Amino acid sequence: MMKQSLLRALCLLLAIAVLAGQFAFAAQDADDAVTILFTHDLHSHFLPVATQEGGESGGYARLSALLTQEREKRAGTAVLTVDAGDFSMGSLFQSIYATDAAELRMLGHLGVDATTFGNHEFDFRPQGLIGMLNSAVSSGDPLPYIVQGNYTTPVPTDDNTAAELTAAFEAYGVRDYVMIEKEGVRFAVFGLLGENADEDSPMSGIAYQDYIAAAKRIVGEIQANEDYDYIVCLSHSGTSEDSDESEDENLARKVDGIDVIISGHTHSTLTSPISVNNTLIVSCGEYAENLGVLRVRKNAEKIELVSYELLAVDETVQEDAAVSAVVEDFKQVVATSYLSNYGMEFDQVLANSAFPFARTGGEQIDKPLGNIITDSYIYAVKQAEGENYESVTCTINAAGVIRDSLSAGDITVSDVFNVLSLGIGADGTPGYPLVSFYLYGKELRDGFEVDASVTSMMPAAQLYGSGVFWKYNTNRMIFNKVTEYGIVHEDGSRAPLEDDTLYRVVTGLYCCQMLSTVKEKSFGILSIAPRNADGSVVTDYDAIILHDQNGNEVKEWYALASYIDSFEKVDGVGVVPDRYESAAANKYVYASWNPIELLKNANIFTWLLLLVEALVILAIVFIIRAIIRRKKKAKSLKK
Repeated sequence: MMKQSLLRALCLLLAIAVLAGQFAFAAQDADDAVTILFTHDLHSHFLPVATQEGGESGGYARLSALLTQEREKRAGTAVLTVDAGDFSMGSLFQSIYATDAAELRMLGHLGVDATTFGNHEFDFRPQGLIGMLNSAVSSGDPLPYIVQGNYTTPVPTDDNTAAELTAAFEAYGVRDYVMIEKEGVRFAVFGLLGENADEDSPMSGIAYQDYIAAAKRIVGEIQANEDYDYIVCLSHSGTSEDSDESEDENLARKVDGIDVIISGHTHSTLTSPISVNNTLIVSCGEYAENLGVLRVRKNAEKIELVSYELLAVDETVQEDAAVSAVVEDFKQVVATSYLSNYGMEFDQVLANSAFPFARTGGEQIDKPLGNIITDSYIYAVKQAEGENYESVTCTINAAGVIRDSLSAGDITVSDVFNVLSLGIGADGTPGYPLVSFYLYGKELRDGFEVDASVTSMMPAAQLYGSGVFWKYNTNRMIFNKVTEYGIVHEDGSRAPLEDDTLYRVVTGLYCCQMLSTVKEKSFGILSIAPRNADGSVVTDYDAIILHDQNGNEVKEWYALASYIDSFEKVDGVGVVPDRYESAAANKYVYASWNPIELLKNANIFTWLLLLVEALVILAIVFIIRAIIRRKKKAKSLKK
């Protein structure tokens, strides 16, 4: 009995000790852990968007409520709030980017401490960025710090743009890094733009500096000059789900001393942090669909993960009324200053669809959303040129410029703008315009080859087209996957493309600019050069922008909006035709190991690779035969 009592007492003491240890850990957690609340790739998504499941996601009023909730939960401890860039370009609110700085001011209302530039902050060219920075400063609203360490040197120009950009950076206070103190904890926060992001901002007006070299320099300066507890990098470079060679993993691997990388640009959603070289890399997805909550502590100068959550910003979150009011104010500015020019309203219903149009993904297939967009380009050209319409052979769009889906139900002006929301035209107004140019048939074939060979590595390069068809075998050699291609006439009949004939092509300005990079990216195997009607190469892209009969640029988003608005109406509301419920047959993708299919229309690249393979096989056979002969000779000598 006494033994049992003693055993119970020991168990009780052990339980008390375990509980005490748990309480001690909790106390240490509360005392030592810091919280980093983060977003990235918000893309002007002030309002919630409908999901494919029928719910809603995002919206700044809900995001604000979650931010307040998390700050209150961590009251008395260090809470840092940051954003990793691309806070603009993605909805109608971007139309007042340069004049009202709506996105940057909204980050201030959300209590964001610091942000960095993503590539889309440069979509409106240097003058747009200058206007945004100056508008933000003059607004008097609370604003986040902007940190940017490798993208701050303006490219010299013949006018005053470079000087104006430098002055705007100085007026706002853009810097390499900033020290932010929260409850006695000192965060050194710096910003970077990655190599791929630089390639995606061809009109930035900024000189790019290697992001690894810049990070080493900045971290070195922080370590030498600052009394800091944590070094946080706001990196607009990105991660990859399929590889550990992403730019931000490379950054963590090559630069010692960074505690946390908030990773933007690739719109990644990391359900757990990536740990590389004592650095934690985190991402929470796009469009304010989640709020990232990272809790860490330092243990013997090593970063230690305490907890990590992605909080869904959905309809279960009650909106912050004050932020809702700010959003409505900006919405009214958009209506009066931008949409009124098109005779359209923010929430105007253009048509109703019985089915959704899913946003294009990395899979190599045709998509209804790509089809309806390229069809709309042909419609828009016909409307703009009227009796002077010149036949368009081909319209093309790339997945990278398709920014959102269309849900089943009513399709509004705002919904359509979100789909094709990028860029600015020569007229200085938001939205990439359509451009018209010519390509030889062999150049169109090379364009189809880009779609066939590059999409698996770069999903944004996937193409969708109208007026043409192409077929490719995914098992063929890279840059020689296309097996058939040609023209699709309006009556559905098909005809071949002649290699040396010029054909009229229409696409968006950005896609046109990217065509000139094909030769470099394909190591000279493929070549595409937008041309004038006489075959000369286009050197001034602004000169090939399409205008309507009143001299206005034909914007990509407006082409889609007006096309959808033209659909036959039932009870006063347009109805999306059933033909768009499934993909068109413009692109056919297949996989075959049939030798005939593998060698059909083989180009010099395929034949060279086959020759190399044949030589390697012959070399192996020769080596094996030589080894056999030596062995036979050795045996004969022994006899």
